[in-house]
Amino acid sequence: MDFNEIRQLIDIVNSSDLQETIIEEKDGFKIILRRSSAAQSTLAPVTAVPALQAIPQASYAAPSPVKSEALSNLVESRSPIVGTFYQSSSPDSPPFVAINDTIKKGDVLCIIEAMKLMNEIEAEVSGTIVEILVENGQAVEYDQPLFRIKP
Repeated sequence: MDFNEIRQLIDIVNSSDLQETIIEEKDGFKIILRRSSAAQSTLAPVTAVPALQAIPQASYAAPSPVKSEALSNLVESRSPIVGTFYQSSSPDSPPFVAINDTIKKGDVLCIIEAMKLMNEIEAEVSGTIVEILVENGQAVEYDQPLFRIKP
């Protein structure tokens, strides 16, 4: 990857709503672009990783046994796509749901923006919102938990 390609990546991140982008190539080249608090992209140090070195993957911390018993009756609503999480249809609108709201199957919980398309995420079960696990405007991964619902 040359300097011009990196410059193009920075321009793409600047023109999008992405907060962070990580690009890894098979040869061990890795670049991380993060949007700073002043809404400017910054370039993280580029490091070459030896091919045989294991790169730790992001994972969710396993809940403690006591907590897992309390959560065992909860249903997690997960992201069906990679994108940006939004709690409302516009910055002026109230959130679709809040903690302790009662919802019905099919109610809109949030919007996930992917490639400039707004995707409404609907509840798969009826119940009460117990926890909102993502902040407004945060990037989410495929299958990442978004909400915990008590059926």
